[in-house]
This record gives sequence, C-alpha cells and structure tokens, in this order.
Amino acid sequence: MPHNRTSILVWQIAILVVALSVWEWGFDLRKVAALKPLVPSILDPYFVSKPSAIWASFLKLGCFADKRGFAACFAANDNNLWLATLVTLKNMAWGFLFGTTSGVLAGLILGRSDFLSKIFEPYIVALNSIPRIALVPLIILMFGLGDMSKIVTAWIVVFFVVFFNTFEGTRSVDRDQIAASRLLGASEVTVLRTVVIPSALAWVFASLTPAVSFALIGVIVGEFIGAERGLGKLIIEAEARANAAEMMVAIFIMMIVGIILAFIVRRIQAYLLRWQPQFDQQAA
Repeated sequence: MPHNRTSILVWQIAILVVALSVWEWGFDLRKVAALKPLVPSILDPYFVSKPSAIWASFLKLGCFADKRGFAACFAANDNNLWLATLVTLKNMAWGFLFGTTSGVLAGLILGRSDFLSKIFEPYIVALNSIPRIALVPLIILMFGLGDMSKIVTAWIVVFFVVFFNTFEGTRSVDRDQIAASRLLGASEVTVLRTVVIPSALAWVFASLTPAVSFALIGVIVGEFIGAERGLGKLIIEAEARANAAEMMVAIFIMMIVGIILAFIVRRIQAYLLRWQPQFDQQAA
C-alpha cells in the first residue's frame, strides 16, 4: 500500500520533537523520586549536554554570538567551526575521490581477469584483514600532522569498501550478455563500456553511501590522533575541557554533512540508474 508523503513527514517531525523534548527536559524528571528509576543516566547533561546548550555553543563557535562581530571572531581563530568544517570536508572529499576511483578501477580490472584476481587475492585478503584504524598512527608518522595523512586515511578506508562491491558487481554480470556482445563483434573495451559497467553500477553505488561515512570517519579519527585543524581537533579540545555541548556541535555538523552527501549520492544514483524500475520514479 503506498504511503502518503505528508503523513511520513509528520511522523518524522513528531519523532524529532519528542526526542529533543526528552533530551532537553528528561533528566530533570529525576528530581521526582517516583520517576528517578525510569530516567536513564545517559541523559545527564554532563555527558550529552542539552539541545539548548548545544544551540548556544553553536552560536558561540559559529561566531554568531560574539560581541566583536562575525568577521573579527572568524579572523581571531584559525580553527573556528567553519574553517574546521571546511578542512575536514576538503580532506574527506579528496580521500573519497581517490578511494572511489582506485576502488572502482581495481574492482573492474580484477573482476574481469581471473588470472589477476587469483594472483592478488591473498594480498587483498591480508590487507583487508588489518583494521584500517590501526594504520592511522603509522600514516601520521609517515605523512605528518597535516592534511595529507587525513586524505590517505580516508582513501584506505574507502578503497576496500568500493573495491569489493565493484569486484562482485563485475563478477555478477550476465555472461550471456557478454557472449552476445562479442558475437556481434564488440571489442573488450566496448563490452566493458556497454555491458559490464552499466551492470555493475548498482553495486558500485551501493557502496558509495557507506563510503561517504567511512571517508568522514577516517578523517575524524586521523584528526583525533593528531591534527592542526579540523572538526576532530575541535572535539578533542572540547573533550579536554569536559565541554559536552561543544563536542555535540561538531558531531551534529558531521551528521548534517553526512546526510547532505548521502542525499547527493542517492540523487546521482537515481539519475544514472534511471533505466532500472526502482529508480525510474526517483529520477523523474
């Protein structure tokens, strides 16, 4: 049964309002003896702050509540909220681009060649078995505290996510379609362009939405361990001051960025795969 978009939106807003209300005033209910056992300690503002305090911290970090004015506040801090977000986004974008490009190319090449895939299989399995986060200290040691170490971290995290999906997508292409194309005189490049890539696109895009999140995770973890700028450094500095509100501001910024990027990826997916029934209506 089709669902009304308005009713879905109403439910989404209602859930958000209830969640924010419980977050804002829920912990205060512990003052009532009968309700104290029902209120989880996780709502303690010391740990997760409150929406009102987070909003006040956002205005402060965003230079909207500074008496000196936005421009003076912006210039006085080289890692203010906006510059930190820009640095993190830039590093994430480069890491995502390099990871996606190399992952797709490697997946297509090994997916189309049994010989190469068998040669590289043990090395890929060995590298994939290493937790990528464990490599961050080594990457920072090699590339320093600057942006390059964050880009490399994001690239490594994204590469394997995209590679395995592309590889499996290439392997799952209908062999009859490939045989028919070759029977009609298509070259290997033509088969790749007209049959393999369009068929594997759904697999590739299935990996891009989580890849965006993984790229952001890679950059933030790199900034946690050592960075000159970025949202990760903002979080670590706020944690050192036990300022949960400022930490939550950075977390919400990352969440909003992730939502926007995931939406963009889905729209591109719906457009490029508009020939598939499930995306035909979305692309319209």
